[in-house]
Amino acid sequence: MAALLALPMASAAVAQDSGPLEVDVVGGIQAPMAIAVPAMPSANGDAAMGRQIAEIISSDLRTTGLFTPLGPGGIAGYSYAEASNPVYATWRSAGAAALVAGYVEGAGTGRLTLACYLYDVTAGRELVRQGFAVNANNWRSAAHKCADLVYSRLSGEQPFLDTKVVYVSETGPKNARVKRIAIMDSDGSNHRYLTEGKATVLTPRFSPRGDKLVYMSYQGRRPRVYVMDVATGTERLLVPGTAFTFAPRFSPDGSQIVFSMAAGGNTDIYVVGANGGTPRRLTATPGADTSPSFSPDGNRIVFESDRSGSQQLYVMNYDGSNQRRISFGGGNYASPAWSPRGDLIAFTRIGGGAFRIGVMSPSGGGERTLTNAWQDEGPSWAPNGQFVMFHRTTQGSGNAALYAVNINGGQPRRMPTPVGGSDPSWSPLNN
Repeated sequence: MAALLALPMASAAVAQDSGPLEVDVVGGIQAPMAIAVPAMPSANGDAAMGRQIAEIISSDLRTTGLFTPLGPGGIAGYSYAEASNPVYATWRSAGAAALVAGYVEGAGTGRLTLACYLYDVTAGRELVRQGFAVNANNWRSAAHKCADLVYSRLSGEQPFLDTKVVYVSETGPKNARVKRIAIMDSDGSNHRYLTEGKATVLTPRFSPRGDKLVYMSYQGRRPRVYVMDVATGTERLLVPGTAFTFAPRFSPDGSQIVFSMAAGGNTDIYVVGANGGTPRRLTATPGADTSPSFSPDGNRIVFESDRSGSQQLYVMNYDGSNQRRISFGGGNYASPAWSPRGDLIAFTRIGGGAFRIGVMSPSGGGERTLTNAWQDEGPSWAPNGQFVMFHRTTQGSGNAALYAVNINGGQPRRMPTPVGGSDPSWSPLNN
């Protein structure tokens, strides 16, 4: 856990400056901004730590697609005193429009403090600053939080970089894949496995606090939903018995889990308390209703159903009332996921032999396609609602990898994983 610290102002002039911000653009940054991210000095002389932190900040900012980081390699550093009083002419001559500076204290001890400053180089003034105090072994999180501070200030969007990703790791030949749940930081670091691969697992999803997962496992050769504590790895069956259960997700407040269950020759959507209890049935039409996802206010649920003869998207109230179809674009629609902002629903659209990731409004309007590869599916939202992660399968080999795309367009970027992966889920922001 990181503690937020107030940092002293660089100067009285900066404290009084409340004029317009030259680097801000209405609606966000429209083209990549050149931003200097030199290695940070350390109060105790640990130059390696200051450089590693700058490297993470630089990498994080690059992945947003909004910045062209300069450094830490190839540019000069600065003194400890210059962290709060930069020489703007130096950074202007380097071609930077903005500067990320700071310093590290306590490296090599049990606690570490990262001071993070953002400067408008063009106007020659400070924009924002924050200190982050963390356990020394959690220094990477402090770097991500600094990058989030910069991203949020310059883009006007909420942070998303200091997060984790859970996904299904895939190893082995196409006809004998081993699938395990894996978890990592959003930049691919701190990777570890949560299941052993003895049973195939699918669709892991974080709880709103990020401390639990819900997923489907074929333990006992039956698809059933399990709940796992991320810290301890302990797991329990969500609904006792032998019924097939799958496609689970938490409600926004974490108190309930919505899922699909096959019973009596039909597949319908149910909801049950996150701690157990008797499931409550929400749908009862002929066909398969599955892949439910709550709206962020908990009042509605989007799901897929083939009740009309093909896979389409439907929205209903949280109690199952007022079920209505929202997809009418042709082809099939699957795996819907409601944006944390509530304004969009991401989905997989299947047609013409291709799987594509798209978004539409909760009423079904404004449909847009975000990807155009052969097989992209399984969308998951970043906690700020600005990026969608999904998995892409390579034609022929069947190998899958994780990608993320900005909802405003641009080329998807591959997420770093040590092995193939599918079924990703983005965590909430780390505390």
